[in-house]
Amino acid sequence: MSIRIRRARTIAAVAAAGALALIVAPIPANAADPADVVETTDLAAQIAVIPAPSSLDATGAAPVLLGSGTVIKIHPLDDGAAAVGENLAELLRDATGYAIPVGQRAAGASQGATIELSTRGDAGLGDEGYTLEAEGTQVSVEAHSAEGLFRGATTLRQLLPPEIESGEASDVAWAIPSVSIGDAPRYDYRGAMLDVGRRFYPVDDVKRFIDQMALYKFNALHMHLTDDQGWRLTVDARPELTQIGASTQSGWKPGTGEPWFYTKADYQEIVSYAAEHFIEVVPEIDGPSHAMAAKASIPEINCDGKAVAPYSGFDVGLPTICLTPERRDEVRAYLRDVLTEAAQQSSSDIVHIGGDEVPSTTQEQMDWYVQTSTEILAEQGKRVMGWHQIGASPLPAGSIMQWWADAGDQASIGTPNERPDVHELRNALAQGATVVASPADRSYLDMKYDASVPYGLRWAGYVDLERAYDWDPISVTSSPDGSVSLATEEQIAGVEAALWADRAYRGSNSLPTSLDQFIPTSQYADFTSFPRMPAIAEVGWSSADVRDFDDFERRIVEHADRWDELGIGYYHAPDVPWKE
Repeated sequence: MSIRIRRARTIAAVAAAGALALIVAPIPANAADPADVVETTDLAAQIAVIPAPSSLDATGAAPVLLGSGTVIKIHPLDDGAAAVGENLAELLRDATGYAIPVGQRAAGASQGATIELSTRGDAGLGDEGYTLEAEGTQVSVEAHSAEGLFRGATTLRQLLPPEIESGEASDVAWAIPSVSIGDAPRYDYRGAMLDVGRRFYPVDDVKRFIDQMALYKFNALHMHLTDDQGWRLTVDARPELTQIGASTQSGWKPGTGEPWFYTKADYQEIVSYAAEHFIEVVPEIDGPSHAMAAKASIPEINCDGKAVAPYSGFDVGLPTICLTPERRDEVRAYLRDVLTEAAQQSSSDIVHIGGDEVPSTTQEQMDWYVQTSTEILAEQGKRVMGWHQIGASPLPAGSIMQWWADAGDQASIGTPNERPDVHELRNALAQGATVVASPADRSYLDMKYDASVPYGLRWAGYVDLERAYDWDPISVTSSPDGSVSLATEEQIAGVEAALWADRAYRGSNSLPTSLDQFIPTSQYADFTSFPRMPAIAEVGWSSADVRDFDDFERRIVEHADRWDELGIGYYHAPDVPWKE
Protein backbone atom coordinates (compact mmCIF):
# COMPACT_ATOMS: atom_id res chain seq x y z
CA MET A 1 0.00 0.00 0.00
CA SER A 2 1.21 3.51 -0.76
CA ILE A 3 -0.38 6.78 0.33
CA ARG A 4 -1.41 8.87 -2.63
CA ILE A 5 -0.73 12.54 -1.98
CA ARG A 6 -3.52 13.97 -4.10
CA ARG A 7 -7.13 14.98 -3.69
CA ALA A 8 -9.58 12.11 -3.61
CA ARG A 9 -11.84 12.09 -6.65
CA THR A 10 -15.46 13.01 -6.23
CA ILE A 11 -17.54 9.99 -7.11
CA ALA A 12 -21.09 9.61 -8.23
CA ALA A 13 -21.94 7.40 -5.29
CA VAL A 14 -21.09 10.12 -2.78
CA ALA A 15 -21.52 13.36 -4.67
CA ALA A 16 -25.07 13.91 -3.49
CA ALA A 17 -24.08 14.36 0.13
CA GLY A 18 -26.69 16.37 1.98
CA ALA A 19 -28.34 16.46 5.34
CA LEU A 20 -27.89 13.07 6.96
CA ALA A 21 -31.04 11.07 7.46
CA LEU A 22 -30.23 9.48 10.78
CA ILE A 23 -33.49 8.05 12.13
CA VAL A 24 -33.65 4.31 12.50
CA ALA A 25 -35.56 1.81 14.59
CA PRO A 26 -33.84 0.87 17.87
CA ILE A 27 -33.51 -2.77 18.78
CA PRO A 28 -34.87 -4.05 22.09
CA ALA A 29 -32.26 -5.98 24.01
CA ASN A 30 -34.50 -9.04 24.19
CA ALA A 31 -35.53 -9.09 20.54
CA ALA A 32 -36.02 -12.68 19.40
CA ASP A 33 -36.64 -12.22 15.69
CA PRO A 34 -37.20 -9.49 13.10
CA ALA A 35 -40.92 -9.41 13.81
CA ASP A 36 -40.22 -8.17 17.33
CA VAL A 37 -38.07 -5.44 15.87
CA VAL A 38 -40.69 -4.18 13.42
CA GLU A 39 -43.06 -3.48 16.31
CA THR A 40 -40.67 -0.80 17.61
CA THR A 41 -40.57 1.33 14.46
CA ASP A 42 -42.44 4.16 16.17
CA LEU A 43 -39.37 4.75 18.35
CA ALA A 44 -36.36 6.73 17.10
CA ALA A 45 -32.65 6.41 17.59
CA GLN A 46 -29.75 8.00 15.82
CA ILE A 47 -26.84 6.52 13.96
CA ALA A 48 -23.36 7.47 15.18
CA VAL A 49 -20.73 6.92 12.49
CA ILE A 50 -17.36 8.69 12.84
CA PRO A 51 -16.02 10.09 10.56
CA ALA A 52 -19.29 11.27 9.02
CA PRO A 53 -19.88 9.53 5.68
CA SER A 54 -20.25 11.50 2.46
CA SER A 55 -23.89 10.41 2.25
CA LEU A 56 -26.02 8.38 4.63
CA ASP A 57 -29.73 7.68 4.31
CA ALA A 58 -31.87 5.52 6.56
CA THR A 59 -34.48 3.64 4.54
CA GLY A 60 -37.05 3.37 7.31
CA ALA A 61 -37.21 -0.41 6.89
CA ALA A 62 -36.67 -2.87 9.71
CA PRO A 63 -33.03 -3.43 10.65
CA VAL A 64 -31.03 -6.39 9.45
CA LEU A 65 -30.80 -8.83 12.35
CA LEU A 66 -27.75 -11.06 12.57
CA GLY A 67 -28.17 -14.54 13.98
CA SER A 68 -26.63 -17.97 14.28
CA GLY A 69 -27.09 -18.54 10.53
CA THR A 70 -25.33 -15.36 9.43
CA VAL A 71 -22.54 -15.76 6.90
CA ILE A 72 -20.02 -13.45 5.24
CA LYS A 73 -20.04 -14.00 1.50
CA ILE A 74 -17.10 -13.13 -0.71
CA HIS A 75 -16.13 -14.00 -4.25
CA PRO A 76 -12.94 -16.08 -4.34
CA LEU A 77 -11.46 -13.86 -7.05
CA ASP A 78 -12.04 -10.60 -5.17
CA ASP A 79 -8.55 -9.33 -4.36
CA GLY A 80 -8.09 -8.95 -0.60
CA ALA A 81 -11.75 -9.51 0.28
CA ALA A 82 -11.06 -12.76 2.12
CA ALA A 83 -8.70 -11.11 4.60
CA VAL A 84 -11.17 -8.27 5.25
CA GLY A 85 -13.95 -10.83 5.66
CA GLU A 86 -11.97 -12.90 8.15
CA ASN A 87 -11.08 -9.77 10.11
CA LEU A 88 -14.75 -8.81 10.35
CA ALA A 89 -15.81 -12.38 11.10
CA GLU A 90 -13.35 -12.66 13.98
CA LEU A 91 -14.78 -9.51 15.53
CA LEU A 92 -18.33 -10.80 15.10
CA ARG A 93 -17.56 -14.29 16.37
CA ASP A 94 -16.01 -13.04 19.59
CA ALA A 95 -18.88 -10.64 20.34
CA THR A 96 -21.87 -12.65 19.14
CA GLY A 97 -20.85 -16.23 19.75
CA TYR A 98 -22.07 -17.10 16.24
CA ALA A 99 -19.98 -19.21 13.84
CA ILE A 100 -19.96 -16.59 11.01
CA PRO A 101 -18.40 -18.64 8.19
CA VAL A 102 -16.62 -16.76 5.42
CA GLY A 103 -16.61 -17.87 1.79
CA GLN A 104 -18.55 -18.25 -1.41
CA ARG A 105 -21.94 -19.18 0.03
CA ALA A 106 -23.96 -21.82 -1.78
CA ALA A 107 -27.58 -20.94 -2.45
CA GLY A 108 -29.79 -21.80 0.48
CA ALA A 109 -26.86 -22.63 2.75
CA SER A 110 -27.98 -20.18 5.42
CA GLN A 111 -31.27 -19.11 6.91
CA GLY A 112 -29.74 -16.01 8.47
CA ALA A 113 -28.63 -12.62 7.29
CA THR A 114 -25.87 -12.43 4.70
CA ILE A 115 -23.04 -9.90 4.70
CA GLU A 116 -21.57 -9.69 1.22
CA LEU A 117 -18.17 -8.10 0.69
CA SER A 118 -16.95 -7.24 -2.80
CA THR A 119 -13.97 -5.46 -4.34
CA ARG A 120 -15.65 -5.35 -7.74
CA GLY A 121 -17.03 -1.87 -7.23
CA ASP A 122 -16.70 0.91 -9.76
CA ALA A 123 -13.23 2.37 -10.23
CA GLY A 124 -14.72 5.77 -9.45
CA LEU A 125 -14.84 4.73 -5.80
CA GLY A 126 -11.08 5.24 -5.67
CA ASP A 127 -8.75 3.45 -3.30
CA GLU A 128 -10.70 4.02 -0.09
CA GLY A 129 -14.27 4.73 -1.17
CA TYR A 130 -17.08 2.25 -0.62
CA THR A 131 -20.84 1.83 -0.64
CA LEU A 132 -22.83 0.07 2.07
CA GLU A 133 -26.42 -1.12 1.71
CA ALA A 134 -28.38 -2.84 4.49
CA GLU A 135 -32.01 -3.95 4.27
CA GLY A 136 -34.07 -7.08 4.83
CA THR A 137 -31.64 -9.94 5.35
CA GLN A 138 -28.84 -8.51 3.21
CA VAL A 139 -25.86 -6.30 3.96
CA SER A 140 -23.63 -5.37 1.05
CA VAL A 141 -20.28 -3.57 1.24
CA GLU A 142 -18.70 -2.81 -2.13
CA ALA A 143 -15.40 -1.14 -2.96
CA HIS A 144 -12.80 -1.09 -5.73
CA SER A 145 -9.98 -2.31 -3.48
CA ALA A 146 -9.40 -4.23 -0.27
CA GLU A 147 -8.48 -0.94 1.39
CA GLY A 148 -11.85 0.57 0.52
CA LEU A 149 -13.57 -2.62 1.62
CA PHE A 150 -11.81 -2.40 4.98
CA ARG A 151 -13.05 1.19 5.43
CA GLY A 152 -16.58 0.03 4.62
CA ALA A 153 -16.33 -2.86 7.07
CA THR A 154 -15.21 -0.35 9.70
CA THR A 155 -18.39 1.64 9.12
CA LEU A 156 -20.40 -1.57 9.39
CA ARG A 157 -18.69 -2.22 12.73
CA GLN A 158 -19.83 1.18 13.97
CA LEU A 159 -23.42 0.45 12.89
CA LEU A 160 -23.52 -2.52 15.26
CA PRO A 161 -24.14 -2.20 19.02
CA PRO A 162 -21.12 -1.11 21.09
CA GLU A 163 -20.86 -4.63 22.54
CA ILE A 164 -19.23 -5.57 19.23
CA GLU A 165 -16.03 -4.20 20.82
CA SER A 166 -16.20 -6.32 23.97
CA GLY A 167 -14.39 -9.41 22.71
CA GLU A 168 -16.81 -11.56 24.70
CA ALA A 169 -20.17 -12.97 23.64
CA SER A 170 -23.04 -10.65 24.60
CA ASP A 171 -26.76 -11.39 24.65
CA VAL A 172 -27.92 -8.34 22.70
CA ALA A 173 -29.84 -7.97 19.46
CA TRP A 174 -27.18 -7.86 16.76
CA ALA A 175 -28.98 -5.45 14.48
CA ILE A 176 -27.76 -3.24 11.66
CA PRO A 177 -30.01 -0.31 10.74
CA SER A 178 -31.37 -0.28 7.20
CA VAL A 179 -29.17 2.29 5.50
CA SER A 180 -27.66 3.33 2.21
CA ILE A 181 -24.17 4.84 2.52
CA GLY A 182 -21.77 6.23 -0.07
CA ASP A 183 -18.42 7.34 1.23
CA ALA A 184 -14.87 8.35 0.32
CA PRO A 185 -12.21 10.41 2.12
CA ARG A 186 -11.65 14.09 1.49
CA TYR A 187 -7.88 13.76 1.92
CA ASP A 188 -5.55 10.89 1.17
CA TYR A 189 -3.21 11.41 4.14
CA ARG A 190 -4.83 11.05 7.56
CA GLY A 191 -2.09 10.55 10.10
CA ALA A 192 -1.52 10.17 13.81
CA MET A 193 1.91 10.59 15.37
CA LEU A 194 3.40 8.81 18.37
CA ASP A 195 6.39 10.39 20.06
CA VAL A 196 8.28 7.24 21.01
CA GLY A 197 11.55 9.18 21.11
CA ARG A 198 10.86 11.03 24.34
CA ARG A 199 8.80 8.22 25.86
CA PHE A 200 9.14 4.67 24.59
CA TYR A 201 5.94 2.81 23.69
CA PRO A 202 6.18 -1.01 23.95
CA VAL A 203 5.12 -2.90 20.81
CA ASP A 204 1.77 -3.90 22.27
CA ASP A 205 0.95 -0.28 23.11
CA VAL A 206 1.80 0.78 19.56
CA LYS A 207 -0.47 -1.95 18.21
CA ARG A 208 -3.22 -0.80 20.56
CA PHE A 209 -2.86 2.72 19.16
CA ILE A 210 -3.08 1.28 15.63
CA ASP A 211 -6.35 -0.43 16.60
CA GLN A 212 -7.73 2.91 17.71
CA MET A 213 -6.54 4.64 14.54
CA ALA A 214 -8.18 2.00 12.35
CA LEU A 215 -11.54 2.45 14.06
CA TYR A 216 -11.53 6.07 12.84
CA LYS A 217 -10.09 5.47 9.37
CA PHE A 218 -6.61 6.93 9.87
CA ASN A 219 -4.14 5.56 7.33
CA ALA A 220 -0.67 6.78 8.41
CA LEU A 221 1.19 6.12 11.67
CA HIS A 222 3.96 8.69 11.96
CA MET A 223 6.53 7.32 14.41
CA HIS A 224 8.79 9.99 15.92
CA LEU A 225 11.58 7.48 16.42
CA THR A 226 14.42 9.76 17.49
CA ASP A 227 14.85 12.85 19.63
CA ASP A 228 17.26 14.32 22.16
CA GLN A 229 16.00 11.88 24.78
CA GLY A 230 16.19 8.64 22.85
CA TRP A 231 16.90 6.64 19.71
CA ARG A 232 14.45 3.78 19.13
CA LEU A 233 15.19 2.24 15.70
CA THR A 234 17.75 -0.54 15.30
CA VAL A 235 20.33 0.41 12.65
CA ASP A 236 22.71 -2.44 11.88
CA ALA A 237 25.41 -0.13 10.57
CA ARG A 238 25.31 1.96 13.75
CA PRO A 239 24.70 -0.34 16.75
CA GLU A 240 25.82 2.43 19.13
CA LEU A 241 22.56 4.25 18.46
CA THR A 242 20.60 1.70 20.46
CA GLN A 243 23.43 0.67 22.78
CA ILE A 244 23.84 4.26 24.02
CA GLY A 245 21.11 6.39 22.48
CA ALA A 246 18.32 4.12 23.74
CA SER A 247 19.45 4.33 27.37
CA THR A 248 17.35 7.39 28.19
CA GLN A 249 13.83 8.80 28.07
CA SER A 250 12.54 12.19 29.18
CA GLY A 251 13.06 12.07 32.93
CA TRP A 252 14.69 8.62 32.87
CA LYS A 253 18.47 8.64 33.07
CA PRO A 254 20.75 5.80 31.94
CA GLY A 255 20.45 2.86 34.29
CA THR A 256 16.86 3.58 35.37
CA GLY A 257 15.42 0.94 33.04
CA GLU A 258 16.09 -1.40 30.16
CA PRO A 259 17.35 0.11 26.90
CA TRP A 260 14.26 1.38 25.12
CA PHE A 261 14.29 0.51 21.42
CA TYR A 262 12.65 -1.67 18.78
CA THR A 263 14.58 -4.63 17.46
CA LYS A 264 14.20 -5.18 13.75
CA ALA A 265 11.69 -7.93 14.53
CA ASP A 266 9.76 -5.58 16.82
CA TYR A 267 9.60 -2.88 14.21
CA GLN A 268 8.53 -5.28 11.48
CA GLU A 269 5.80 -6.56 13.79
CA ILE A 270 4.51 -2.99 14.05
CA VAL A 271 4.77 -2.40 10.30
CA SER A 272 2.99 -5.66 9.50
CA TYR A 273 0.26 -5.10 12.05
CA ALA A 274 -0.33 -1.61 10.68
CA ALA A 275 -0.52 -2.99 7.13
CA GLU A 276 -3.22 -5.45 8.22
CA HIS A 277 -5.24 -2.36 9.17
CA PHE A 278 -4.35 -0.52 5.95
CA ILE A 279 -2.12 1.92 7.82
CA GLU A 280 1.35 2.88 6.61
CA VAL A 281 4.22 3.52 9.00
CA VAL A 282 6.02 6.80 8.32
CA PRO A 283 9.36 6.84 10.21
CA GLU A 284 10.91 10.06 11.45
CA ILE A 285 14.65 10.45 11.94
CA ASP A 286 14.80 13.92 13.46
CA GLY A 287 17.65 16.29 12.69
CA PRO A 288 19.79 18.27 12.65
CA SER A 289 18.28 19.39 15.96
CA HIS A 290 16.54 17.07 18.44
CA ALA A 291 19.57 14.82 17.97
CA MET A 292 21.31 14.53 21.34
CA ALA A 293 20.74 10.76 21.44
CA ALA A 294 22.59 10.47 18.13
CA LYS A 295 25.30 12.88 19.31
CA ALA A 296 25.81 10.74 22.42
CA SER A 297 26.20 7.64 20.27
CA ILE A 298 28.22 8.82 17.23
CA PRO A 299 31.16 11.06 18.28
CA GLU A 300 32.15 11.99 14.73
CA ILE A 301 28.92 13.96 14.10
CA ASN A 302 29.99 16.43 16.80
CA CYS A 303 32.28 19.30 15.91
CA ASP A 304 34.92 18.28 18.48
CA GLY A 305 34.67 14.60 17.56
CA LYS A 306 33.67 13.69 21.12
CA ALA A 307 30.42 12.07 22.25
CA VAL A 308 28.09 14.12 24.42
CA ALA A 309 26.46 12.66 27.53
CA PRO A 310 23.11 10.91 27.02
CA TYR A 311 20.33 13.42 27.62
CA SER A 312 17.17 12.80 29.64
CA GLY A 313 15.97 16.35 30.24
CA PHE A 314 13.05 18.30 28.86
CA ASP A 315 14.63 21.23 27.01
CA VAL A 316 14.40 21.96 23.29
CA GLY A 317 16.77 23.92 21.09
CA LEU A 318 19.81 21.93 22.18
CA PRO A 319 23.02 21.80 20.09
CA THR A 320 22.61 20.30 16.66
CA ILE A 321 24.56 17.77 14.66
CA CYS A 322 27.74 19.47 13.43
CA LEU A 323 27.22 21.04 10.00
CA THR A 324 30.58 22.70 9.45
CA PRO A 325 32.38 21.76 6.21
CA GLU A 326 35.02 19.83 8.17
CA ARG A 327 32.47 17.32 9.48
CA ARG A 328 30.20 16.91 6.46
CA ASP A 329 31.72 13.65 5.23
CA GLU A 330 31.04 12.05 8.62
CA VAL A 331 27.53 13.49 8.84
CA ARG A 332 26.74 12.37 5.29
CA ALA A 333 27.87 8.83 6.14
CA TYR A 334 25.73 8.89 9.28
CA LEU A 335 22.68 10.12 7.35
CA ARG A 336 23.19 7.53 4.63
CA ASP A 337 23.23 4.73 7.20
CA VAL A 338 20.25 5.80 9.28
CA LEU A 339 17.97 7.12 6.54
CA THR A 340 18.62 4.11 4.30
CA GLU A 341 17.72 1.65 7.04
CA ALA A 342 14.68 3.68 8.11
CA ALA A 343 13.50 3.70 4.51
CA GLN A 344 14.06 -0.02 4.03
CA GLN A 345 12.35 -1.05 7.26
CA SER A 346 9.17 0.97 6.74
CA SER A 347 6.14 0.49 4.50
CA SER A 348 5.56 4.05 3.33
CA ASP A 349 7.09 5.86 0.38
CA ILE A 350 7.62 8.76 2.81
CA VAL A 351 10.39 9.32 5.37
CA HIS A 352 10.15 12.27 7.78
CA ILE A 353 13.43 14.11 8.43
CA GLY A 354 12.29 16.52 11.16
CA GLY A 355 13.98 19.88 10.65
CA ASP A 356 12.32 22.05 13.30
CA GLU A 357 13.72 24.10 16.18
CA VAL A 358 17.24 24.42 14.81
CA PRO A 359 19.24 27.00 16.79
CA SER A 360 22.47 28.67 15.65
CA THR A 361 22.43 27.08 12.21
CA THR A 362 23.03 29.10 9.08
CA GLN A 363 20.70 28.77 6.11
CA GLU A 364 23.55 27.34 4.06
CA GLN A 365 24.09 24.63 6.66
CA MET A 366 20.41 23.81 6.80
CA ASP A 367 20.24 23.72 3.00
CA TRP A 368 23.09 21.20 2.95
CA TYR A 369 21.44 18.99 5.56
CA VAL A 370 18.05 18.97 3.82
CA GLN A 371 19.51 18.46 0.35
CA THR A 372 21.77 15.63 1.52
CA SER A 373 18.82 13.91 3.24
CA THR A 374 16.53 14.22 0.23
CA GLU A 375 19.21 12.86 -2.12
CA ILE A 376 19.77 9.80 0.08
CA LEU A 377 16.04 9.14 0.33
CA ALA A 378 15.57 9.57 -3.41
CA GLU A 379 18.09 6.76 -3.93
CA GLN A 380 15.73 4.57 -1.88
CA GLY A 381 12.69 5.66 -3.89
CA LYS A 382 11.35 7.69 -0.96
CA ARG A 383 9.92 11.17 -0.71
CA VAL A 384 10.80 13.55 2.07
CA MET A 385 8.43 14.86 4.71
CA GLY A 386 9.47 17.41 7.31
CA TRP A 387 8.26 20.05 9.69
CA HIS A 388 7.52 23.19 7.73
CA GLN A 389 10.85 24.81 8.69
CA ILE A 390 12.63 22.76 5.99
CA GLY A 391 10.56 24.69 3.45
CA ALA A 392 13.21 27.43 3.51
CA SER A 393 15.62 25.01 1.82
CA PRO A 394 15.66 23.61 -1.73
CA LEU A 395 13.24 20.69 -2.01
CA PRO A 396 12.26 18.24 -4.73
CA ALA A 397 8.70 18.43 -6.00
CA GLY A 398 6.42 16.05 -4.16
CA SER A 399 7.90 16.79 -0.75
CA ILE A 400 5.49 17.17 2.15
CA MET A 401 5.46 19.94 4.71
CA GLN A 402 3.92 19.31 8.13
CA TRP A 403 2.44 22.68 9.13
CA TRP A 404 2.27 22.93 12.93
CA ALA A 405 1.93 26.70 13.17
CA ASP A 406 -0.63 28.12 15.58
CA ALA A 407 -3.13 30.99 15.46
CA GLY A 408 -0.39 33.59 15.88
CA ASP A 409 1.33 32.46 12.69
CA GLN A 410 -1.99 32.31 10.85
CA ALA A 411 -2.83 35.85 11.98
CA SER A 412 0.30 37.13 10.23
CA ILE A 413 -0.62 35.64 6.84
CA GLY A 414 -1.07 38.38 4.27
CA THR A 415 0.27 41.13 6.56
CA PRO A 416 3.49 43.13 6.11
CA ASN A 417 4.90 41.21 9.08
CA GLU A 418 4.42 37.61 8.03
CA ARG A 419 6.26 35.30 10.36
CA PRO A 420 9.15 33.07 9.20
CA ASP A 421 6.88 30.01 9.44
CA VAL A 422 4.62 31.53 6.79
CA HIS A 423 7.55 32.29 4.48
CA GLU A 424 8.81 28.74 4.86
CA LEU A 425 5.50 27.26 3.83
CA ARG A 426 5.14 29.68 0.93
CA ASN A 427 8.59 28.68 -0.32
CA ALA A 428 7.85 24.96 0.00
CA LEU A 429 4.59 25.26 -1.92
CA ALA A 430 6.33 27.23 -4.67
CA GLN A 431 8.67 24.26 -5.09
CA GLY A 432 5.83 21.80 -5.59
CA ALA A 433 5.42 20.57 -2.02
CA THR A 434 2.09 19.68 -0.43
CA VAL A 435 0.87 20.31 3.12
CA VAL A 436 -0.15 18.07 5.99
CA ALA A 437 -2.00 20.31 8.44
CA SER A 438 -1.11 19.76 12.11
CA PRO A 439 -1.84 23.08 13.81
CA ALA A 440 -0.47 22.88 17.34
CA ASP A 441 -3.47 24.67 18.82
CA ARG A 442 -5.90 22.24 17.16
CA SER A 443 -4.29 18.85 16.57
CA TYR A 444 -1.50 18.50 19.15
CA LEU A 445 -2.97 15.93 21.50
CA ASP A 446 -0.44 16.71 24.25
CA MET A 447 -1.96 20.15 24.66
CA LYS A 448 -4.11 20.09 27.78
CA TYR A 449 -7.84 19.88 27.27
CA ASP A 450 -8.40 22.24 30.19
CA ALA A 451 -6.74 23.33 33.43
CA SER A 452 -7.79 20.18 35.30
CA VAL A 453 -5.83 17.80 33.06
CA PRO A 454 -2.76 16.46 34.90
CA TYR A 455 -0.68 15.58 31.81
CA GLY A 456 0.77 17.53 28.92
CA LEU A 457 1.47 21.20 28.22
CA ARG A 458 -0.42 24.32 27.20
CA TRP A 459 2.07 26.46 25.28
CA ALA A 460 -0.35 26.45 22.31
CA GLY A 461 -3.35 26.98 24.59
CA TYR A 462 -6.03 24.62 25.85
CA VAL A 463 -7.54 22.42 23.14
CA ASP A 464 -11.05 21.27 23.98
CA LEU A 465 -13.22 19.07 21.77
CA GLU A 466 -14.76 21.91 19.78
CA ARG A 467 -11.37 23.45 19.08
CA ALA A 468 -10.00 20.07 17.96
CA TYR A 469 -12.97 19.71 15.60
CA ASP A 470 -13.89 23.17 14.37
CA TRP A 471 -11.13 23.85 11.84
CA ASP A 472 -10.24 23.05 8.29
CA PRO A 473 -6.87 22.59 6.54
CA ILE A 474 -7.68 25.51 4.27
CA SER A 475 -8.68 27.76 7.17
CA VAL A 476 -5.48 27.14 9.15
CA THR A 477 -3.33 27.95 6.11
CA SER A 478 -5.23 31.17 5.42
CA SER A 479 -5.48 34.62 6.96
CA PRO A 480 -8.18 34.94 9.66
CA ASP A 481 -10.59 36.63 7.24
CA GLY A 482 -9.89 34.07 4.52
CA SER A 483 -8.77 36.68 2.02
CA VAL A 484 -5.23 35.27 1.68
CA SER A 485 -4.62 31.53 1.50
CA LEU A 486 -1.21 29.88 1.40
CA ALA A 487 -2.48 26.63 -0.12
CA THR A 488 -5.18 25.52 -2.49
CA GLU A 489 -7.33 22.48 -1.78
CA GLU A 490 -5.19 20.47 -4.21
CA GLN A 491 -2.04 21.41 -2.28
CA ILE A 492 -3.41 19.98 0.98
CA ALA A 493 -2.23 16.38 1.37
CA GLY A 494 -4.15 15.83 4.58
CA VAL A 495 -4.10 16.18 8.35
CA GLU A 496 -2.29 14.69 11.31
CA ALA A 497 -2.96 14.39 15.04
CA ALA A 498 0.32 14.59 16.95
CA LEU A 499 0.77 12.98 20.36
CA TRP A 500 3.97 14.31 21.87
CA ALA A 501 5.40 12.94 25.11
CA ASP A 502 7.19 16.01 26.49
CA ARG A 503 5.25 15.80 29.76
CA ALA A 504 3.76 12.32 29.96
CA TYR A 505 3.53 12.30 33.73
CA ARG A 506 1.30 13.54 36.55
CA GLY A 507 1.88 17.12 37.65
CA SER A 508 3.25 18.23 34.30
CA ASN A 509 3.08 21.93 35.16
CA SER A 510 6.54 21.43 36.66
CA LEU A 511 9.41 19.02 36.10
CA PRO A 512 9.07 15.60 37.72
CA THR A 513 10.76 14.86 41.01
CA SER A 514 10.06 11.11 41.00
CA LEU A 515 9.67 8.36 38.42
CA ASP A 516 6.48 7.45 40.27
CA GLN A 517 4.83 10.40 38.52
CA PHE A 518 5.13 8.67 35.14
CA ILE A 519 2.08 6.77 33.96
CA PRO A 520 1.88 3.85 31.50
CA THR A 521 2.08 4.96 27.88
CA SER A 522 -1.29 3.39 27.04
CA GLN A 523 -2.93 5.38 29.83
CA TYR A 524 -1.33 8.59 28.61
CA ALA A 525 -2.34 7.92 24.99
CA ASP A 526 -5.95 7.10 25.89
CA PHE A 527 -6.46 10.11 28.11
CA THR A 528 -4.93 12.64 25.74
CA SER A 529 -6.33 11.17 22.50
CA PHE A 530 -9.95 10.64 23.41
CA PRO A 531 -12.28 12.32 22.65
CA ARG A 532 -10.10 14.53 20.42
CA MET A 533 -8.45 12.06 18.02
CA PRO A 534 -11.79 11.07 16.41
CA ALA A 535 -12.48 14.79 15.89
CA ILE A 536 -9.29 15.19 13.87
CA ALA A 537 -10.12 12.00 11.98
CA GLU A 538 -13.36 13.61 10.82
CA VAL A 539 -11.51 16.77 9.77
CA GLY A 540 -9.38 14.64 7.46
CA TRP A 541 -12.03 12.26 6.13
CA SER A 542 -15.33 14.11 5.89
CA SER A 543 -16.21 16.87 3.47
CA ALA A 544 -17.00 20.25 4.98
CA ASP A 545 -20.69 20.10 4.01
CA VAL A 546 -21.40 17.05 6.19
CA ARG A 547 -19.50 18.27 9.24
CA ASP A 548 -21.30 19.87 12.15
CA PHE A 549 -19.93 20.12 15.69
CA ASP A 550 -23.26 19.70 17.50
CA ASP A 551 -23.95 16.51 15.57
CA PHE A 552 -20.37 15.31 16.07
CA GLU A 553 -20.69 15.86 19.81
CA ARG A 554 -23.88 13.78 19.81
CA ARG A 555 -22.08 10.99 17.98
CA ILE A 556 -18.99 11.13 20.20
CA VAL A 557 -21.18 10.64 23.26
CA GLU A 558 -22.50 7.43 21.69
CA HIS A 559 -18.96 6.28 20.96
CA ALA A 560 -18.06 6.50 24.64
CA ASP A 561 -19.91 3.20 25.09
CA ARG A 562 -17.54 1.64 22.56
CA TRP A 563 -14.54 3.06 24.37
CA ASP A 564 -15.80 1.51 27.60
CA GLU A 565 -16.04 -1.85 25.88
CA LEU A 566 -12.53 -1.43 24.45
CA GLY A 567 -11.09 -0.37 27.79
CA ILE A 568 -10.07 3.08 26.53
CA GLY A 569 -9.52 5.37 29.52
CA TYR A 570 -10.78 8.56 27.87
CA TYR A 571 -11.06 12.00 29.45
CA HIS A 572 -14.59 12.69 30.66
CA ALA A 573 -14.38 16.29 29.51
CA PRO A 574 -16.75 18.49 31.50
CA ASP A 575 -18.02 20.36 28.43
CA VAL A 576 -19.27 17.15 26.75
CA PRO A 577 -22.78 15.91 27.73
CA TRP A 578 -21.76 12.34 28.51
CA LYS A 579 -24.44 9.83 29.43
CA GLU A 580 -25.14 9.34 33.12
